Amino acid sequence: MDGIQTNQYVDETTNNTMLKVFFRMFLGLLATGLTALYTYQSGLYLTILSGASYAVIAVIELIVVLVFSFLFKKLSPLAVTILFYLYAFINGITLSVIFAAFEMNTIFYAFFTTAALFGGLALYGYTTNRDITRWGSILTVALIVGLVVSVVNLFIGNSLIDIALDWIILLVFCGLTIYDINKIKLMGQELEQDSEKLYIYGAMELYLDFINIFIRILSIMGRRRD
Repeated sequence: MDGIQTNQYVDETTNNTMLKVFFRMFLGLLATGLTALYTYQSGLYLTILSGASYAVIAVIELIVVLVFSFLFKKLSPLAVTILFYLYAFINGITLSVIFAAFEMNTIFYAFFTTAALFGGLALYGYTTNRDITRWGSILTVALIVGLVVSVVNLFIGNSLIDIALDWIILLVFCGLTIYDINKIKLMGQELEQDSEKLYIYGAMELYLDFINIFIRILSIMGRRRD
């Protein structure tokens, strides 16, 4: 009887953890979307994302995510929360260019396609009983290789490589979504974890997965403005 009660408690704790992670992820996506839309509609993207300004914003964005990643364990829950939402706002500024590059209806189509795909991947990652702990290192290596090839192709300019990379990186982030959901679920079962930091950590991981899937789907399927 005690075992059944313990399992029920762990399940309830895990479900509660996932709900709070998804809620914070949603707030991050909302902050990014509203910031991107305002930056575009106000015309600020024309000045903020031109020349040296874009480079400065990109560096700040990189610094924020690196500090979050490497100092996460040392920082307080408030500090990691601030870093997460700061990253979401900055990312909204950089993503504002998609409104200038793509038609509005295709952006919404890509977003809802991403949401549906992400939901399916999350459900599988949460319910699977397979041991997927090895996925992390494999997917990370694949992502690094993809990013290196992307940088190299900036100089080569081969459109076929761009298309192949979009699909490959999309598949990598689909795999990372499954892996991250499963990892957060397992972390949620370790009751000694700092709950608020775990919620933010999970939210950042899933936020990055969602955004990268969205960008790749938009790049593959989106109709660009003339």
